[in-house]
Amino acid sequence: MDLAALKASLQDKAPPAGLAPLVEALWHEANGDWDRAHRIAQDIPDADGSWVHAYLHRVEGDLGNAGYWYRRAGKPRCEAPLKQEWDEIASALL
Repeated sequence: MDLAALKASLQDKAPPAGLAPLVEALWHEANGDWDRAHRIAQDIPDADGSWVHAYLHRVEGDLGNAGYWYRRAGKPRCEAPLKQEWDEIASALL
C-alpha cells in the first residue's frame, strides 16, 4: 500500500486489512477516532510508536506532552501543518 491508497481508504468504514498497527492508528485518527488511535500508539514503545504518539498529542493540542514524545522518538518537534506531518509519518511507516 502507498500513501495515495491509504488516503483513499479513509472513505471506507474500516481500515484495510493487514495495516501495520501504527498506520492503523493514523487511519483511525484521520477518521476522527483519536482515542482508538491513542490506545494503539501508546502500546508500541519503540521510536515509531513515540512519533505517532507525539503527533496525536499535537492533534490534541497538548504540546508539552507532544514534546516529550518527540524526544522519545528522537525527532524534532514538528511545526508543519498537521496534515503534512500525517503524510510524512504515514509515508515513513508504509
